[in-house]
Amino acid sequence: MCGTTPIIKSTRHIFLDLPNIKDRLDTWMAESSVKGNWSANAVQLTNGWIQGGLKKRCITRDLKWGTPVPDPAFSDKVFYVWFDAPIGYISITANYTDNWEQWWKNPDNVDLYQFMGKDNVPFHTVIFPSSLIGSKDNYTLLHHISTTEYLNYEDGKFSKSNGIGVFGDSI
Repeated sequence: MCGTTPIIKSTRHIFLDLPNIKDRLDTWMAESSVKGNWSANAVQLTNGWIQGGLKKRCITRDLKWGTPVPDPAFSDKVFYVWFDAPIGYISITANYTDNWEQWWKNPDNVDLYQFMGKDNVPFHTVIFPSSLIGSKDNYTLLHHISTTEYLNYEDGKFSKSNGIGVFGDSI
């Protein structure tokens, strides 16, 4: 280990109870993947997570940076970025317009489309939908997802760290 000693400590975390929502997630996924004509890659990756046996998923981290957990019992924690980030889709819409519910709480009239590389699929087809389904509120859920092994931009692989792609600050 290159001269380092691991530090082991006890800590408490918050978990999504994915096994508890499995039946509702299965029903939604079976319907949405057909109606939305999900790419084969998205179906395969999502089924891999679901059929592999959903486990409780930790949504907090012991880090100094990130979105703080708004619970005094977890004041030393931040949310795991892939639990927190998709919620940003809703919050940025709510910051943009008071009419955010026209999109995010209108599943009968809104179809949500997403395009991404394979590494982000489980967060958009398992974690985020499970959070919305588990809220028991009437959220718009993913309708169509198209995935590739990775996203291409012009002649290369999309890479934020290498500055290859289209980014919000340049639009």
